[in-house]
Amino acid sequence: MLYNVIKRMIERGQTDGLRTKIDVFFAVGSLTETEYNELLAMLAETEGA
Repeated sequence: MLYNVIKRMIERGQTDGLRTKIDVFFAVGSLTETEYNELLAMLAETEGA
């Protein structure tokens, strides 16, 4: 569920401070390593575009 919300935020361009939030969610176990890596890759694509 959280993964889908963050993914939608990235798709909508709502990325201010999102990297830090993703890191925190991963640190507390709310995201799996796979989800974490996918979200960071998506975030990097939008920031690089």
